[in-house]
Amino acid sequence: MSAARKALAHRPIVTLTTDFGLNDHFVGTIKGVILDIAPDVEIVDICHSVQAFDVLDGALTIAQAYSYFPAGTVHLVVVDPGVGTARRPIVVSSERHHFVAPDNGVLSLVYGREERLHVRHVTAEHYYLQPVSSTFHGRDIFAPITAYLAKGVDPEKFGEEINDFVRFNPPKPKPADGNTLRGVVLKVDRFGNLVTNITPQDVPALFQPEPPTFRITVGKREINEMHTNYAQGAPGSVFGILGSMGYLEIAANRGSAAQVLGTGKGSEVSLVIEGAVAASNGS
Repeated sequence: MSAARKALAHRPIVTLTTDFGLNDHFVGTIKGVILDIAPDVEIVDICHSVQAFDVLDGALTIAQAYSYFPAGTVHLVVVDPGVGTARRPIVVSSERHHFVAPDNGVLSLVYGREERLHVRHVTAEHYYLQPVSSTFHGRDIFAPITAYLAKGVDPEKFGEEINDFVRFNPPKPKPADGNTLRGVVLKVDRFGNLVTNITPQDVPALFQPEPPTFRITVGKREINEMHTNYAQGAPGSVFGILGSMGYLEIAANRGSAAQVLGTGKGSEVSLVIEGAVAASNGS
């Protein structure tokens, strides 16, 4: 028996990641479906504030959280702009975790982090709630599949394994010349921090205790300070920091860098390091 199966036998845990928000009945209804099928399950909300229809934001969210849960956890991820279309429902199993999601790339970053994966197209419709709504597959397809997985139903019962599942590569920073790297803001978190796609692997010199002279340009503002925590920045100043997601963030001490800079998701980030060569893994 795998570690995932053994863990399920002791403490079934289900996590929820959606773009449903909390203003409607959607999240509560999904929980009701899961608990009706698997009343002993513990449900943990990872996030319901994924940007609406934003598959990349959903991929970032689940990728940051799933590995901190016990083996055997079932992760339900519903960011589904293609609900009601021919896109497939899938069950994904790694060595330690299970995932239930639409086959639209929302698990792409999970695919990139896990060496051994089995992806199955869910075709066993007798596990669905009937009738199936064309606008709420989260309730009628994904929630019951999640619940049955949490109860210990083998993933093989839901459908055949597939290899042509949808996946995408997140945007990578690209070198513009010998010492310039161009990236992008992937997301803006609740505190207004701009999370870029630049990592220590892309430009190690920037994240040294004493980095060389540099400038980061976001919008019309140049930034030339790096700090190791948010409180180091002077009030009102904007600076760079290595955030917990593993990316360069543009932050403000007790303020919103997004508001200060007037920028947001999708904004270009230009990094110039004097005398250094930018080495991006996206080149």
